[in-house]
Amino acid sequence: MKKLILALVLFASLTSCKKSDKAEEPKKIAIVVSTLNNPWFVFLAETAAKKAKELGYESKIFDSQNNTALESDHFENAISSGYDAILFNPTDAAGSVANATKAKAAGIPVFCMDREINSTDAATSQILSDSYSACVQLGKLFVDTLGKKGNYVELLGIVSDNNTWNRSKGFHSSVDNYPGLKMVAQQSADFDRNKAMEVMESILQAHPDIDGVFCGNDAMAMGAYQALVAANKADKVKVFGFDGAEDAINSIKEGKLTATAMQFPKIIAETAATYADEYFKGKKDFPKKLPIAVEVVTKENIDKYIAYGKK
Repeated sequence: MKKLILALVLFASLTSCKKSDKAEEPKKIAIVVSTLNNPWFVFLAETAAKKAKELGYESKIFDSQNNTALESDHFENAISSGYDAILFNPTDAAGSVANATKAKAAGIPVFCMDREINSTDAATSQILSDSYSACVQLGKLFVDTLGKKGNYVELLGIVSDNNTWNRSKGFHSSVDNYPGLKMVAQQSADFDRNKAMEVMESILQAHPDIDGVFCGNDAMAMGAYQALVAANKADKVKVFGFDGAEDAINSIKEGKLTATAMQFPKIIAETAATYADEYFKGKKDFPKKLPIAVEVVTKENIDKYIAYGKK
């Protein structure tokens, strides 16, 4: 009996030590992003990691490569490896809900960055750019730039991403009021530069006479511009992007792209990391959605901006 009691005391002591050791270990933050094939998301992820380090936490970046199945593997890894929070840039508004829900069930808070999931409670908070409002403004500029008439093309992003449709709807809420503007093609290029170039080349074969291109992100805008250069039409067609990426900012300075919308990934990433820090320290009440304002950038105001932000 004495041996049994001694064994139980020893087990309790060892268990207590393990819990104490775990409590003393630095918190770990997983940063799961949709893709690192886009410089904008690289900046988002690296900024989140830098802020996490400044706050005293370990972090690791996981690249989902725009693949929800790979994203699921990253979540399984984060949960089983003892990560304490996940800063999350989803691959799919609907398909990514299950991963956030799984983390929540494991007691791990999830803070979405830039991309939204279709759930009101799976994520602890979602920090999102106000894409719709920005594209209302971009649409107005598009109308004025084209003189309220002409043929245009719209390149959509990933169709399962809410940002794609928020941007498209904001744009059309302005442009569709002008019957002189005719959309001759609307196709997805998955937010990808190379695919946008290929899609644009194909569209130009069917619709050689266009006056403008509205793209759901800067990567697609740059791809569309490349296709226009190859077709000797770059000086006749106005190209609009969205993001505020470095190559787009430089292209606006050089008179290649007409405009973009500046998101602020530094604010988004740092807010997500700061929310994780506050969660660790006991805060549990966070805004379910935090909109971050987006600003239209043109050649007229380009001197106020640098890649991914303001000067």
